Amino acid sequence: MPPRESDRYGDDWPDGDFPEGRRARGRDDSMDGITEEISEPLSPDDLSGLHYDSAGLPTGPGHMLAVEEEPSALVARYMFPTEKFRGEWRKHWTYLADRFAYGALATFIFGWLWGYLVKHHQGGWTTAVIIAWILVMVFVSFGVAEWYYDRFILTNKRIMSVSGMVSRTVAMMPLLRVTDMKYEQSAMGRLLGYGTFVVESAGQEQALREVKRLPNPNELYLRIVEEMYEPEAVEAKLAARGADADVYADEGDGS
Repeated sequence: MPPRESDRYGDDWPDGDFPEGRRARGRDDSMDGITEEISEPLSPDDLSGLHYDSAGLPTGPGHMLAVEEEPSALVARYMFPTEKFRGEWRKHWTYLADRFAYGALATFIFGWLWGYLVKHHQGGWTTAVIIAWILVMVFVSFGVAEWYYDRFILTNKRIMSVSGMVSRTVAMMPLLRVTDMKYEQSAMGRLLGYGTFVVESAGQEQALREVKRLPNPNELYLRIVEEMYEPEAVEAKLAARGADADVYADEGDGS
């Protein structure tokens, strides 16, 4: 038997005066109950607790990768006019962990050595220590610059990898040639949110087979698969997002 309205909301609600967002459609005397219709869709806050992982544990709202509307100048030069941009991503920040470790270790060692030389009046060697430390910092900075210029790109026709600051490497694979794709995550990768993508194709030689340290691999995997198998759905979602943006812009102008 459906619950009474008084049981659901208490006896203090007057007839016809139900909580906002709900409307009584009628009363069934034989069942001594009511049927309700939700007149407003649930908000994202209402749905925030409905996300669960494979073990059935709540995970909260889904984490989505931010995607720019337009490609950066670095990526745009490698796209042809009829190609549609879907997103570009840098490698995970852990890609720089070794460089930062080198910099911190060099700073500690050379700092101690510099202090030791000054204490023992070996001023002639202090300049060499400073130069060596600067060279290590240049090495670290070069690694950061390489990370900044490295991009993984998704379009409606292919996936690409652009790497290198001084010498540039551009690898790509058409989506139509992808026969198998997977991503791998170590325990640390699952903890910090990165993984390695492995792409297989029908050809023997592959310019783009393995891409390491990509952020949020599950989300990226789903985006690629959706682009491969449901391109019409992607176009529809982008069109709807563009329409919503236009509506918000018009409302802002009207206000």
